[in-house]
Amino acid sequence: MFRTLLVSLSGFFCLGCSLLDGSGPFSPPNHTLMKDARKMRQFPLVNIPNEAQKTTIDAYYVEPGDGLLLLPVDLDSPVRLPSDQTVSPDGTIDLGKYGKLKVTGMTLEQIEAIVLEQVKKITPDSGFIDVRLVNRQSKQFYVLGEVQTPGKFPYTGNETVLDAILQAGGLKRQGSRVNVILVRPGPTGHNSVFAVNYNEIVQLGDTTTNYQLMPGDRVYVPSKKAFERWGK
Repeated sequence: MFRTLLVSLSGFFCLGCSLLDGSGPFSPPNHTLMKDARKMRQFPLVNIPNEAQKTTIDAYYVEPGDGLLLLPVDLDSPVRLPSDQTVSPDGTIDLGKYGKLKVTGMTLEQIEAIVLEQVKKITPDSGFIDVRLVNRQSKQFYVLGEVQTPGKFPYTGNETVLDAILQAGGLKRQGSRVNVILVRPGPTGHNSVFAVNYNEIVQLGDTTTNYQLMPGDRVYVPSKKAFERWGK
């Protein structure tokens, strides 16, 4: 009888531990930090742009979904173009009688050059055609894990990790404050994983790991570990 009671209590205690740890059969799915991500984490890096030391991207390359505005600079120009252009899924813009042009993967300067070249084939006295970026739909960042509204968000070039978390509604109660990471995809699989000191950013105003985001960045908030749940 006594042994049976001990076994029952032991099983109940183990179940309780698993519930506290978020790994039990009745607990919500855990957002765990993968071993590979944990190994790749880089801790405070002073040479990475952050809240106090922001930078700009090297160049903006137009992709499908971006909005362009095309306008002849000369008021007396004979050129009439569909001025508002959204880059279509096939990467082109439609210049009306001047035809279609593929612009995906180009900078604004490159687009201006090919638009002018195309227009001058029919209207030699067109004058300069100004191309402006008015809608940046193709560049996003992602906030995932234990946040209120995970998803993708439009990138403007000014966001930091803290901005991203706030845009996603903030951390959930079960979100870890000590294991937040920023994942930055790189060319040919050379990705980077940066450790984010959330508590220091929020409570101490430390900007070191409040990194400035770049297009395609992922901010990931894993679930709390057992020691965090117990307040240790």
